[in-house]
Amino acid sequence: MKTISLILLTLFLGKSCTNQSQNDITNTVIQYTADTRGYHLKMIILNQKATISQGVGTENPSEEIAISDSDWKEMIAAFHKINLDEMPNLKDPTQKRFYDGAAIANLKIRYQDKNYETVSFDHGFPPAAIENLVNKIVSLAKEKE
Repeated sequence: MKTISLILLTLFLGKSCTNQSQNDITNTVIQYTADTRGYHLKMIILNQKATISQGVGTENPSEEIAISDSDWKEMIAAFHKINLDEMPNLKDPTQKRFYDGAAIANLKIRYQDKNYETVSFDHGFPPAAIENLVNKIVSLAKEKE
């Protein structure tokens, strides 16, 4: 009887932790921007929805799309692999943005009432620590096109 109770308690606590991590990212705001002369992309992700504004100039209409369950699960997995406290210290792998070779990109995350932000990096060449999340975000914008 004790063994069964222990197994049920373990399953219940494990499920609670999973639900808590789901709720944490549900209330998290992720903002990705990429700008250069003549190009603008801004994505805000909140609660399995993405608001996307892209095109020439900054005065573009926004469009809201729903994120599929499979894409959302991939984003959650990528998000949980990031050390948020290290985000300001991430090194950019390339500097193409210095000579207009790439748009200037930035990732901002508001998680549990704290703001985390990367230094600028090249759009299409994110730091390795955030690469999976950034690539998933950018792929959502490409799907919308």
